[in-house]
Amino acid sequence: MSSPITTHVLDTARGRPAAGVQVALASRTASGVWHALAQGATDADGRLADLLAEDHALAPGVYRLTFAVAAYFQAQSQPAFYPEVAILFEIEAPEEHYHIPLLLSPYAYSTYRGS
Repeated sequence: MSSPITTHVLDTARGRPAAGVQVALASRTASGVWHALAQGATDADGRLADLLAEDHALAPGVYRLTFAVAAYFQAQSQPAFYPEVAILFEIEAPEEHYHIPLLLSPYAYSTYRGS
């Protein structure tokens, strides 16, 4: 088993996993303030499966994953248009697993709810 929120970053321009991407997770309070929950980096396969403890109890609400992509592209000697990518998503069923992949290139990105 893994963290209740996981991610996978793929560098679509290179056709490879994006290793070493720094990722931060935050939740938004009722007053709109962001509260930092965790941070980590993608592994050699571009995955981050241990962002939170396996038994971490999620609460319904809005969450944000922020990916520090400028540093990743800099390490690839590649210019990048986006210095970071922030993905906001809403958790309505906290007992479910949330997998938020990021498909990344220097000038574009996309995401979806994975499984």
